[in-house]
Amino acid sequence: MTPEGKLYLIPTTLGDNDPLEVLPVSVKQIITEIDTFIVENEKTARRFIKRICPEKSQPSLKIFVLNKFTDPSDLPSFIEPCLKGIHVGLLSEAGCPGVADPGADVVHIAHNKNIKIVPLVGPSSILLALMSSGMNGQSFAFNGYLPIDKGERRSEIKRLERLSFERNQSQIFIETPYRNNKLLEELANLLDTHTYICVACDITLPTEFIKTQPAIFWKKNKVDLHKRPTIFIIDKR
Repeated sequence: MTPEGKLYLIPTTLGDNDPLEVLPVSVKQIITEIDTFIVENEKTARRFIKRICPEKSQPSLKIFVLNKFTDPSDLPSFIEPCLKGIHVGLLSEAGCPGVADPGADVVHIAHNKNIKIVPLVGPSSILLALMSSGMNGQSFAFNGYLPIDKGERRSEIKRLERLSFERNQSQIFIETPYRNNKLLEELANLLDTHTYICVACDITLPTEFIKTQPAIFWKKNKVDLHKRPTIFIIDKR
């Protein structure tokens, strides 16, 4: 009987820095052994694999692309190699697979097929931001993207502020990078002056910026977050 392959959840860097600055050597070891990958973007995935494992043959790689254009009915075929004894690596575009990431759907299917899941250690911008925020790490919620519609977004920001106060819970969210500056301005103007806002930008990169201050501080102090990956956290105490 052929032993089943495993699905390895392989973290990537959060930006364009040396992978082995932020990833353990075990990630390199696993990538050395695997030739089949599920990725969000083939070009950037191949670049990452080459940087962390330059001796690996690129033509030998078998790549399945998983993004918003992927037909959900195709997903089971992506992990079919595992049933034939072949290990498969699931790569996020940035950070940890399955966390704010479409790879979670593949992991769910793998569980249903009784395929062993092996998560590897690596950076999560969400957890790194929370760790460095000084906010409640015992109770927190990740809310993904806020609504695009201005009225709905304003209502959601106030709702998250109420939840933070009522539940003593840190509320975490993100924005499309080119709208970061506008969102921080909205937070500073909408939230209670004493509600804390953490801005965690370019985490693990040389340009990293992490600061937690009340909303009134952010009204008076500007920081340029344009097109820079940023995590926002609010905490009303």
